[in-house]
Order: sequence, then structure tokens, then C-alpha cells
Amino acid sequence: MPLRKVPRQQRSRDMVDKIVAAARDVLVADGYDRLTTNRVADRAGISPGSLYQYFPDKSAIVEEVTTRYVDQLAEDVVAALVDHVHDEPAAMARTTAEALLTALERDPTLLRVVWEELPASRHLDDRLGLEQRVRDVLRAYLGGRLPAQGGRRDPARSSWLVVLAVETLTVRFVLDDDPPLTRDELVEDLVALGLACL
Repeated sequence: MPLRKVPRQQRSRDMVDKIVAAARDVLVADGYDRLTTNRVADRAGISPGSLYQYFPDKSAIVEEVTTRYVDQLAEDVVAALVDHVHDEPAAMARTTAEALLTALERDPTLLRVVWEELPASRHLDDRLGLEQRVRDVLRAYLGGRLPAQGGRRDPARSSWLVVLAVETLTVRFVLDDDPPLTRDELVEDLVALGLACL
């Protein structure tokens, strides 16, 4: 965790949340390059000294924003997978694709900053963690629902293919100015792609 000092009291946790929310606002409004600790402190309505009690620098603040953002994405997608673990594969794939799209569409400006503006090293661990959490749930689902049999792929292989393909395509769909398909068409194509990987 990038925090200099772990907040133990509620007042301290509220201060950290306020700083992270302000940093998120500055990132969305002005981008990564224009974010400074002074701008974040000003946006949070606190002194720079108060900010430095918890965060040593800009990188630590951005890391916390990114971690929280990716954690929320992971929670949304994993919850959709878990909630529909007893569905047929096509229904589960559709629900999961919809959940991921909805989560990404919630804040496309922050998504653009995280995926396109931040140095990859700033959020690579978070993205890999997100992918791993979703792959683990999907692999368990596939292993239990679709045991290896003639023509079936290994659940680890299938989950790797599906998660990376769906992540890439949904992010591009949300970020591209004029994707060549509708949201419903994308979901249908993602379901077909997922089923083909099984």
C-alpha cells in the first residue's frame, strides 16, 4: 500500500478517502501529467502538509486511486460471475460481459487515464491482479461445469483466453470514439467468443 501512515482512526480514514477522491477528480479533469500534490491538496481543501502525512508523493496518490478503481472493477465482475455460477455458459458469459461493460462505462474518463495516460508500471500489478481474480473464478467454474472431455479445452487455457480477450475488447469499445458495432452486438460477439474458447 502506498500510504506513508496507515490511518487507524475514522477521522484519518476519512482524510485519506478525501485525498483519494480529490486526486481522482484532478486525474479525470486534468490528466496525469497535470496532477500535482498541491493541486490534490487544494481540491481536497487541505494543506499540502496534511496530504504528506499520508502520501509521500504524486506516485503514491495515483497508485492508491488506481488500486481502488481496479479493485472495484474486479469486485463487480467477480460478483457477476459468482452470482451466476449455476447458469448455463452462454447466460453466465452474457451477464459477466454486461457487468464488465457497465463497470467500465461508469467512468470512461478515468478508464482512459488509467489505460492510456498512466505509465504502465504504475498500474500493471493492479491490472494483473484483476485479470487473475477473474481468471481464478472462471477457471473454477469451467473446471466444475465443463470437466475435461473430448474436444474441451483445459480450464486454465480457456479462462486465460476469455479474460484477456474480453478485457481488451470491452476497454477498446468504451474508449474508442466510434466503435463499428453497438453495445448489444459487442455482448453477443463476446458471448460467441467465450463459448468458442470452451
